[in-house]
Amino acid sequence: MFTLTVTWWELILRALATYAFMVALLRITGKRQVGQLAPFDLVLLLILSNAVQNSINGGDNSLIGGFISALSLIAANYTISYVTYRSKRVAALVEGRPQVLIHNGHLYADVMHKEKVTQHELDAALRAAGVACIEEVHFAVLENNGQISVGSLRTDAGSPKREVF
Repeated sequence: MFTLTVTWWELILRALATYAFMVALLRITGKRQVGQLAPFDLVLLLILSNAVQNSINGGDNSLIGGFISALSLIAANYTISYVTYRSKRVAALVEGRPQVLIHNGHLYADVMHKEKVTQHELDAALRAAGVACIEEVHFAVLENNGQISVGSLRTDAGSPKREVF
């Protein structure tokens, strides 16, 4: 229970390597995958956690080995959070940048295709923001967390008013 079958430093290296691999993998798959969990996305995350378990523990099922691995993962996550807070360049690399989907009523279909945002998802975000058509949209931005922010130009009593939802 308390005896390690793998050296402590190997557990740390395994945890850090797996963490880096998973962050890169999730970053490559796009913002939509992280920000919007459909049932199959949740199943995928659960299966991924089981799939990488052995790469982290190297067959060591000891209590201490689990603690070392968990501590390594938390330290890696804290470090990445701190570094992305301090450096815009690293933040852009790890988290990406928000992407404009609509600007002044013009839809950027190439950005939607690149970010794998469907027309249905965009329409749902527009409806949630109370916008009837794309021409009313001042901007729609796919945020780093996968959410779509919508700002519209509304006219009340003849005066344009910018509303952000």
